[in-house]
Amino acid sequence: MPRTAMRAPDRDWTDPDCPVARTLDLVGDRWSLLVIRDAMDGARSFTEFQRRTGIARNILTDRLRKLTAHGLLEQLTAPSGRRQEYVLTEAGRDLFPVVLTLRQWGERHAFAPGEPHSILVDEHGTRVPEIAPTSADGIVLGTGNTRVQKTRES
Repeated sequence: MPRTAMRAPDRDWTDPDCPVARTLDLVGDRWSLLVIRDAMDGARSFTEFQRRTGIARNILTDRLRKLTAHGLLEQLTAPSGRRQEYVLTEAGRDLFPVVLTLRQWGERHAFAPGEPHSILVDEHGTRVPEIAPTSADGIVLGTGNTRVQKTRES
């Protein structure tokens, strides 16, 4: 049961029955995920998102609008009262494991051996351990022991 219903996009879903395809329709371009990544790392203002990503203003405006419309970001008035801030919603925060998994895949496959890169640490400065999905009985899951099962609600 989903915790938050997402507003349907203005166009048709790529694959209306596939959760992966629907998710990619919402956050599948690199700029959207980089905005989400930076929001997870504390970015709040338009200027800060632009500085961190290097994204063009028009594209950033579009992505912030889209992420807000789909309930991943919420636009609030800053404590100063002079500007707007973008804050992750529960649905946006729920993307943390996705971003973490992409990060860890990138650490393994997107850098040459010994090539420097950033790392993610917990609040104590300890590197975040590798995550792996497991079954209810603790078996590590992968493509060899899972399958997609189509469901239809009556």
